[in-house]
Amino acid sequence: MISMGKQYAKHEKRAMNGAMRLSLAIGFLMLLMKTYAFWLTGSTAILSDAAESVVHVFAVGFAAYSMWLSHQPADKDHTYGHDRIAFFSAGFEGALIIIAAIFILYQSTQKLLCGFELENLDSGMVFVSVATLLNGGLGLFLVKQGRRYSSLVLEADGKHILTDCITSLGVLLALIFTRVTGWIYFDPIIALLIGVNILWTGGRLLYSCFQGLMDRADPELEPQLRAFLKRECENQTMHFHHLRYRDTGNRLMVEVHLLFPFEMPIAKAHELATCLELKMEKAFKKPTELVSHLEPFEGHDEVHNRLLGREG
Repeated sequence: MISMGKQYAKHEKRAMNGAMRLSLAIGFLMLLMKTYAFWLTGSTAILSDAAESVVHVFAVGFAAYSMWLSHQPADKDHTYGHDRIAFFSAGFEGALIIIAAIFILYQSTQKLLCGFELENLDSGMVFVSVATLLNGGLGLFLVKQGRRYSSLVLEADGKHILTDCITSLGVLLALIFTRVTGWIYFDPIIALLIGVNILWTGGRLLYSCFQGLMDRADPELEPQLRAFLKRECENQTMHFHHLRYRDTGNRLMVEVHLLFPFEMPIAKAHELATCLELKMEKAFKKPTELVSHLEPFEGHDEVHNRLLGREG
C-alpha cells in the first residue's frame, strides 16, 4: 500500500518561490555593482567576485525553474514526480562555479606575470562592502528558508551566496591591504586564493549532487527511521524489515515490509499500516511518502524460500 504523504501547502510554495525571485533580483544587482567596481579599479580580486556573481545569476535562473518543476505533480511520463531535478540544479551550479574558478585563476596568474595597475580603490571598497552586506543577509535568509521548508534548492543557493559573501570579504581585504601598504600584488594573490576556494566549493556541490543521484544512504536519517518504526511496531502487533529510503530533494520516500500475525484479518493489518503511515508523515519535517508491503509473520521465510527457490 502507498501513502502519498503530506505535500507542500500553497503558502509554502509561494514563500519558496518568492525567496528564489529575491535571490535572482539581488544577484542581478550584485553583478551590476561588481562589474562597475571592476571598471573603476581594474582589480583582479573584484573581477573574481564579479565572475562569481555571473555564476549566481545563471545558477539561480536554473534553480528557480528547478523549484517550479519539482513541485509539479507526478504524471504518466514521470510517475515518481519531478523532485530529483533538485540534484541536477545543484550539479549545474557546481559546474558553473568550477568554470568561474578556472577563469579567476587564469586572470590572476596573467596579472602576476604581465603586470597591471589599480585605480579608485576607495570607491571600489565602498561597492564591495555593500555587496558583502547584501550577500551575507540574503545567504542566511535562503539557508534558513531552505531548512524551514526542507528545500535542497533553496539551501544550496543560500550556501553558494554565503560563499560569495566570503569571496567579497576576501576582495575587501585585498583592497584594504593594497590601499594601506601600496603593494598592488596583494590583489592578484588574494584573487588566486579566492579562485581556489571557489573551486573547492564547486567540487563539493558536484559531489553532493552525485551522491544524491546515486541514492547514497544518510547516516543520520536511517537511525531515526529505524527508531521510529521500532517504537511504533512495539506498540502494535507487528514487526518490520527490508527498510529502504531515498531523499529526492523535496520528499522523503520510504519502503518497508510490515509483518503481522497469520490470524490477523487483512482489513485490520491494513488499518494498522495506514495508522503507521499517518504517524510517519507527522514525525518527519520533510514531505514523506511511505510504501508498505504487508506480510504474515509465521511462515514468512519458508514461503519466500520455497517460491524463490532458495535453500531452507
